[in-house]
Amino acid sequence: MSEKTIVVITGANTGIGYEAVKAFLTASQPYHIFVGGRSPEKVESAIKSFGDTGIHTLVPFQLDLLSDDSIAAAYAKISAEVDHIDVLINNAGSASNTPTTRATLIQDYNVNVAGTYVVTDTFLPLLIKSSNPRLLFLTSGLSSQEEAGQKDSPRYHNPPAGWPKPPAPAFLSYRASKTALNMMMIDFDRLLKNDGVKVWCISPGLLATNLGGNPEALKKMGAEDPYLGGVFIKGVVEGARDSDTGKVIRRHEVQLW
Repeated sequence: MSEKTIVVITGANTGIGYEAVKAFLTASQPYHIFVGGRSPEKVESAIKSFGDTGIHTLVPFQLDLLSDDSIAAAYAKISAEVDHIDVLINNAGSASNTPTTRATLIQDYNVNVAGTYVVTDTFLPLLIKSSNPRLLFLTSGLSSQEEAGQKDSPRYHNPPAGWPKPPAPAFLSYRASKTALNMMMIDFDRLLKNDGVKVWCISPGLLATNLGGNPEALKKMGAEDPYLGGVFIKGVVEGARDSDTGKVIRRHEVQLW
């Protein structure tokens, strides 16, 4: 196993996570990838869809970010098979597509912040044993506070007086949870600096995934092919953005905080 780069990726049976696995399978250097998702059946189906994986190996595991027991079981399974991991990709996420309420805030924060934290905290003992450890968090361009505060932005224009206001392009619970995730990344970057762990938040751009439930509507808004996100993640894992550790990175730039 030592000759293969060992990757753990969550939410990998669909969307950007699936495309990241697909991108890794094009590599000339071998990967051993633990492919995670809530539904074991969907993860198995995703793995079968790749066909012959050649020099690479794919291993399914079940993971529900809302369940600490599920996270612990995933760690137990993986730690029984390998003595370290080289890359942890926190891809699984939640994007409530209804007006902001207590329930949507709790849902998105529970998955995108709390669940992601527990996964990372749980798997760090394996990650820091790597000779080249990498920790990735999937964030969003909508998490940028500086861009949200730009008064001339068409995305964040001031609506007419009165209440309730018309829905925003992306609801607050999702945006705020991803901003919180960026803060969490900064802290992990600080905590793990002396362990040699390279840490990033990945902001892949507007891609036509099922996150939020309507990829066709996203395409009408200009969303690009999710495969671009997968290629981006592969590049980061393979060193393309090592000069930008501890930052929120887009495909061609560093994202404003």
